Amino acid sequence: MDGIFPALLQEGRRVVVPYLVRIFRACLDTGYVPTIWLQVKVVFIPKPDRNSYSGPRDFRPISLTSFLLKTMERLVNWFLRDQALALVPLHPIQHAYQAGKSLETALKQLVVWVEKVLDQQETLGVSLDIEGACNNTSYDSVCASLVRHGVDRTIVWCINTTLEGCLTAATLIGFSRRVAVSRGVLSPLLWCRVVDDLIARLDGSGIYIYIYIYRLHR
Repeated sequence: MDGIFPALLQEGRRVVVPYLVRIFRACLDTGYVPTIWLQVKVVFIPKPDRNSYSGPRDFRPISLTSFLLKTMERLVNWFLRDQALALVPLHPIQHAYQAGKSLETALKQLVVWVEKVLDQQETLGVSLDIEGACNNTSYDSVCASLVRHGVDRTIVWCINTTLEGCLTAATLIGFSRRVAVSRGVLSPLLWCRVVDDLIARLDGSGIYIYIYIYRLHR
């Protein structure tokens, strides 16, 4: 939407980067994100092997956002992962988006636990799939979880501004609409932060939990 594309940034990085550093620092210091960065264009990709394309689930929405905003998001995400998580790590039973952990490690621990309790007379196992977990997360819960985990308030402020300011424009079958986004997260790592407190409470009650987030649509 802002007319800035990857090749421009790649080829002109020696000229552009010093200015971007100043802009990104100003955004983080003030909690302000340029309005044009928050404008999102949504395109709909038809899903294959559908009998008809008459419903919303027959299409996969793809959000096209500013590459400058994506760059700042990536820098903030690196900070949260490499700095903030080092001070206050996620609960050890979370297996997603962490070095050395994956779906395989989650399944391995689950199998070990199942084998351990097979000899017990009573054991109950529940599998829960939270559909749209990231897309339905409230902004307040995201920011509150970051504050509880000791993330600097300037970072939280900037994330909140980005989340609350997103304006989405979409066109499909000749109809156009612009809506303000009211829920969602910028990265799966933020959802891991939100769910971490719930995991800690359940784990402390004697319930064994294994969690893995495997997909994010924006």
